[in-house]
Amino acid sequence: MNPTQTQLINQAFSKSNAGQIHFGQVIGMLMEADVESYAVDFRSGTTTYYTKADQCYALSFAPSGTAVAQQFSKDAVKQAIVSAQQGKVLYPEFKELVLAAGCIGYSVWIAGRHVVYFGRRGEQHVEFFPD
Repeated sequence: MNPTQTQLINQAFSKSNAGQIHFGQVIGMLMEADVESYAVDFRSGTTTYYTKADQCYALSFAPSGTAVAQQFSKDAVKQAIVSAQQGKVLYPEFKELVLAAGCIGYSVWIAGRHVVYFGRRGEQHVEFFPD
């Protein structure tokens, strides 16, 4: 991975976690870095980015003050997504909402234009990017 790619990934990661940019801007920056997917694991505190050249780059984040709920609520995850899409919440609050909804992590498939959210028992919610 070249320095420009890692710089773009680092910027997207830090700005998103600080609530300075929205999801669409994150995706734009990651596309520019040739990232085709990434995975967030709330339990390990890592986000791993995968490029089209099959390179990976992992970053760590501090644990949240919100514990992952035991039960997965697709409805609550969907509501958090809608709030983010409407610009009502940015990533720091979105993260708290999906943790409270029992989400242990998610995978963003930029090339496939969707996100898969996971619960503790393998539950899933698939959300396609809006057109």
